[in-house]
Amino acid sequence: MTSALPSLTAIGFDADDTLWQNEQFFRLTEKHFAELLADHGEEQQLMSRLLEAEKRNLGTYGFGIKGFTLSMIETAIEVTEGRVPASVIEKILAAGREMLSHPIETLPHVHDTLEALAGRYRLVLITKGDLFDQERKLAQSGLGDFFNAVEIVSDKSRPTYERIFARHGDGPARSMMIGNSLKSDVVPAIEAGSWGVYIPHDLTWAYEHVDEPTAAERFRKLQHLGELSELLKSLG
Repeated sequence: MTSALPSLTAIGFDADDTLWQNEQFFRLTEKHFAELLADHGEEQQLMSRLLEAEKRNLGTYGFGIKGFTLSMIETAIEVTEGRVPASVIEKILAAGREMLSHPIETLPHVHDTLEALAGRYRLVLITKGDLFDQERKLAQSGLGDFFNAVEIVSDKSRPTYERIFARHGDGPARSMMIGNSLKSDVVPAIEAGSWGVYIPHDLTWAYEHVDEPTAAERFRKLQHLGELSELLKSLG
């Protein structure tokens, strides 16, 4: 039986790969990284070592392109046993800078959906990553005016959503979080008491993979953001 939703007042949106493309640029850069170090390992082996470094460094560098770039450099040093040429380090840094300046490509249905919801709900952008880079992407996206608040956080957990939805809404029970990451956007939001709406993206970082919480009453899955308005109608 579906719970009624007569009092939803706040909707949170993830940014990367929910509102605009992001992971595809990481994948392209990873491939370039593997090509630069092809003499020191197979592509999948190098990708695995890089992923290990990224996970290891999250507590120090956080999420985002800058931490990713530093992890690439660290991995290059490790796999070459300290003999990585300066020219390769230079190319890795150039790849990171290119990622930081790449134009923003919004995903289908994003603009129309936000436009339809703005004014009816308090819309909150909730994203993790580097402060400057996320601010840049939001500005370039042209979506900033739709949001009542923007929260750029170091990580997403149950306390994160409890705090944000208490600050910008009427608490988690009257809020909804939408995103492409089950681990970051959906599961902890449901744990906090809000609705969690999962919109899969073709590319999602391996670190973000967890099972769908299909038994959770407040879990929903959509194929794209254009289905959100109908979901809201069906819930209340």
